[in-house]
Parts: sequence; structure tokens; C-alpha cells
Amino acid sequence: MRLGLRLLGGFLLISGLAAFFVLRVFLAEIKPSVREVMEDILVDSANLLAESAADDLAVLPPGGTLAGSAFARQVQAYASRPVDAKIWGLDKRSLDFRVYVTDAAGRVVFDSAPTPATGADYSRWRDVSRTLRGEYGARATREVQADDRTSVMYVAAPVQRGGKLLGVLTVGKPMATVQPFIDRAEQKIFWAGVWLLGLSLAIGLLVTWWAVHSVRRLRGYALSVGTHDTATAPRPPDLPGELGELAQAMDRMRLRLEGREQLAHDVRALTHELKSPLTAIQGAAELLGDELPAPDRQRFALQIDDQVDRLRDLVDSALELSKLESRQTPAHREAVDLVALSEQVLAQHQASLSQAGLQVQWLSQERVTLQGDAEALSLALSNLVANACRHGAAGGLLELSVRREGRELRWSLRDHGPGVPAYALPQLGQRFFATVSPRDGRKGSGLGLAIVGQVMALHAGRWQAENCQPGLRVTLRFPL
Repeated sequence: MRLGLRLLGGFLLISGLAAFFVLRVFLAEIKPSVREVMEDILVDSANLLAESAADDLAVLPPGGTLAGSAFARQVQAYASRPVDAKIWGLDKRSLDFRVYVTDAAGRVVFDSAPTPATGADYSRWRDVSRTLRGEYGARATREVQADDRTSVMYVAAPVQRGGKLLGVLTVGKPMATVQPFIDRAEQKIFWAGVWLLGLSLAIGLLVTWWAVHSVRRLRGYALSVGTHDTATAPRPPDLPGELGELAQAMDRMRLRLEGREQLAHDVRALTHELKSPLTAIQGAAELLGDELPAPDRQRFALQIDDQVDRLRDLVDSALELSKLESRQTPAHREAVDLVALSEQVLAQHQASLSQAGLQVQWLSQERVTLQGDAEALSLALSNLVANACRHGAAGGLLELSVRREGRELRWSLRDHGPGVPAYALPQLGQRFFATVSPRDGRKGSGLGLAIVGQVMALHAGRWQAENCQPGLRVTLRFPL
């Protein structure tokens, strides 16, 4: 099962169970709570009416009733009063108290019911019997035994005069009169629970979508980092909290793994590159141990010197590239004039240019200040000029240009040599990849363009090589 379905299923299960139990508790507590409130009101009403009935009950002759008494007239007047009250949206159009009074023996002497129970013996009813014993008396009786809605709650109060118990007054109220309030409360709570459950489901869907989307972004990042090189590798997704920390940890792990892989690759490539000059030096040294004519000894000595220079260039380039790769930003940022810097580099390579018979032609010289590391930029330009000296056509031109295009500063150098084979063009800039010089058949260290690429990465720029027929043009693009 997918992660999203598991999260959503778990959230729905928890929300559903919580909503079920909460609604069940609320709905189960409504009716008892209403009954408790109603019983409290009946207690107050019964005691108030007991005081009103005390005078008439005190003068009641044995075997008599309260018919025609002041208390009886007041209760009957209450029962006949018209009422039209709107209670929180519900209409009340009748007065529902039933009042009956018993004497000290439990005989009914007054009853306000439509069918009075006057003269009946209520001494065994719970409300009357407990009150006659000096206890709190109350009962709930169903008029239809199987229907709880026909239940009537009765609460009794003692009628006393001078500390003597004269009788009991009971007030009754049908539960059906408050049932509409109970039904409305249950309906409101039910729909509130439905809305709450719906809102919980919506939040669950949103949280699940966010979690799954974030995990998928992490998965996409983890799958994509292995298919890109360091320069074009995607950035880790920007996520909050622990997921963001996990993304950063994955990025650090990627960098460590790529560093190890790159180190292993560089060691293998460097070992391969060192074999050829070391083999040549070893062979020349062995031959120099023999008796050789002076011209041969000089030739082998020059070969050793040439291979030592090659080794020195290889080691120096590898060290420079290593230092550049250890930086995240330029070491010394300052204002740099690329035109002036190019002229300094050309002056350093004047001997090589003269030896190759190359002439430098400026196509454009826009003096735009660039914020960067002058030393690193000089190293990159020097490598490009050196490549042009090795691969340019003897006696040809080197076309140099510094110009601004939009929000970019472009430095370009073109030689008029044979260019680069189409298959090799995408591999330019890879460590230890080099093409053969058409002039002397020698290969460079294969690190010059890698150094150029690293310098451009430090300056948030990019470089591009393209065949021009004839020649090769290398362009450096710096953002302004």
C-alpha cells in the first residue's frame, strides 16, 4: 500500500473513531442533563407552591378536600392562563404543570389534572411516601410503559405549619414538553459533528497531500542526483522542519559520495597520465647509461627534460584545480577589468605566441568592471591562451573580444586551427581529456579547461566551446 493511502486511512480511522465516541457521549448526555435541570426547577416550584397551600391545608377538616379553596382557585387560574412564548425559536402555547396535594395520610385532597384523582390513596407513591418520611421525594412515571416519551417527572415538597407535617404537594411535568428542546440540541450537535468530521477529513487530505508531495520531492531529488554531474546537480528541495533537515543531510551525503567518486576517478586518470612520461623518462635514463654518441645523449637528455616539464605541468594543474574545487566563492573579490587582465596574460605568453607565429587581433574592447578573483580569472585566461597557442594555425590569428551583451559580460577567444572533432566537443572540460596538438602531436594535461570550468562556477558564470570552421571559439559568460 502506498504511503499516501496509509496516511489517509490512518487519519480517517482516528478521526472517525474520535467523532463517533465524542458524538455518542454528547448525545447520550443531553437527555439526562435536561432532566436534571427540569428536576431542579420542579424542586423550586414544589416548595414555593407548598408554602401557598399551607394555609388552606392547615384548616382542612378530616376527610375534606381543597376544592373551592383559595389555593385551588389560584392553581386553576394558572392552568387557564393563555400563553404564547417563543423560547429560542420554539413555541410554547400551554402550561404543563400538574399539581396535586395529599394530606398527612397520603390521601389526595387536590388535583389539577383534567381527570382529578381526588380521594385516591397516593401514600405508596414514591414522591409522597418518601416526603412523608422526611426524605426527598421524586419519581418519573410513564403513561405508556413502552414509550419513554410519555414519561412524567414528579417532585414533591412537604407542606408544614409550625413544624407539623400537614401533607405533601407534588408538581409534575411531562417530558414531552421538553422533548423538542432535546431533539433540537441533538440535531445541532449531530450536524456540528458532521461538519467537524468533514473539516477533519479536509485537513487530513491536505496534510496527507503535503506529506506525500514532500516525500515525492525528496524521492525525485534522490533519484536525480545520480544522473547529473556536480555542476548540474539539482538543488535539494526547500522543505520545512525535519523533512528539510533530511533533504540537507541527503545533499551533504551526495557531496561526500560524489567527492569520493571524483577522487577515485581522478586518481585513476592521474595514474594513467603519469605512466607515459614516467615510462619515457625511465627508457631515456636506461639508454643514457650506455655508451652513446653525443647527439643521441643530447636527444635523450632533452626527452627527459621535456617529460619532466610535462609532469610538472600536470602536477601544477592538478594542484590548482584542487585548490579551486575546495572553494565555494572567489577567494578575493575585487573589481577586475577583463581587457587589462587579458593584456597582462598575453604579455606573459608573448614568447609562445611569437614562437607559433600567432598575431592577436582585438575585435572589441569594452571596459566593463567585473567583481571577481583576479588571480583565478588570470589562471583561466592563461590556460585558454596556452591552448590557442598549441592548437592555432601557425602564422594565423587569434581573435579576442570583450563585450557586454545585455546583463552579461562576454570574453571570447578564437583560433584559426583545425578545431575539435565533433565527437570530442562535448567532452571538453572533463578532467584529463585532451586532444593532440596539430603542431607537434603532443597532448596537454587535460586539466586546463577543467580549471576554466571551475573558475567560471566560482563566478556564477559559464563557458562554451564551439567550432567555427576554421578554428575553435571559447566564450566565457559572466553575469553582471
